[in-house]
Amino acid sequence: MSVFLVIAGLALLVVGGDFLVRASVGLSFKLKISKLVIGMTVVSFATSAPELLVSLQAALDGVTDIALGNVIGSNIANIGLVLGITAIISPLAVDRDFYRLNWPMMMLVSFALYYFLKNDELLSALEGAILFIALIVFLVILIRSSRKTIKANLDEVDDALAVVSNFKIVAWLIIGAAGLYFGSEWLVEGAKDLAKAVGISDYAISVTVIAIGTSVPELAASVIAALKREKAISLGNLIGSNIFNIASVLGLTAIIKPIAVNPETPEILSTNIFWMIAFAAVLVPLMLIPKRFVIGRYKGMLLFGAYMIFIFLALK
Repeated sequence: MSVFLVIAGLALLVVGGDFLVRASVGLSFKLKISKLVIGMTVVSFATSAPELLVSLQAALDGVTDIALGNVIGSNIANIGLVLGITAIISPLAVDRDFYRLNWPMMMLVSFALYYFLKNDELLSALEGAILFIALIVFLVILIRSSRKTIKANLDEVDDALAVVSNFKIVAWLIIGAAGLYFGSEWLVEGAKDLAKAVGISDYAISVTVIAIGTSVPELAASVIAALKREKAISLGNLIGSNIFNIASVLGLTAIIKPIAVNPETPEILSTNIFWMIAFAAVLVPLMLIPKRFVIGRYKGMLLFGAYMIFIFLALK
């Protein structure tokens, strides 16, 4: 049964990712905002839903190490696994706005999360609200700045999607979001059962198996976007998802139920959160050296290799 859930979940995620990318490109025409912003809002909200549900349920059940491990592990997987594989498939050209606004915001919320947790080993409702408000402010700034560069960002979009009806776009969004949601649910459930069968701890499961499972929507959407040459969506989706995971998933979860660091899993603050920050920080030097504003295949292999090392150490 577990193997069936994993296979069915993967199939649903691929279908959902395809519909979500199509709807995102159509929306960029309708709303006159850039593909990058659509990737960081619509796609990121939909693909972050599994993390939100898993973290909220874990927090309500009192299993806070799963709530934190899921988000920290998922953010590491988004860059090491998803961006790594996406870049190996198709080298990614990086927009200059990436390091002017998007990357700094990702680093800001990452350090804020570390500070809030390190301060008293608790992410309180107030701290969760601060993270969520920061996300709203960021999205307003992002959308305003994107409207000034709409022409440059839409040069390579499939023109056929400019005339897609509103009904089709809404239908694609619903199908895509449903596919990603149920696919993730089935994949996580199946993977969790398989992991428990071989005796892996809850925290190890959350930072590896569950994190990979909830990152598969990002992998599906990003790989499909890269294959279709919609690279702005591919990169925007990944960076946006990491920002959403911290500011929205943990922010909203903490508002509903404050998240405490489990004293039995000190590696959350001693090692894993530093892995998350390091994977985020390394993107700028990777983007600038040696070929500027391109994350190519060799850089993708480097990210993927580093992720494999993280998984090996996490499961030891």
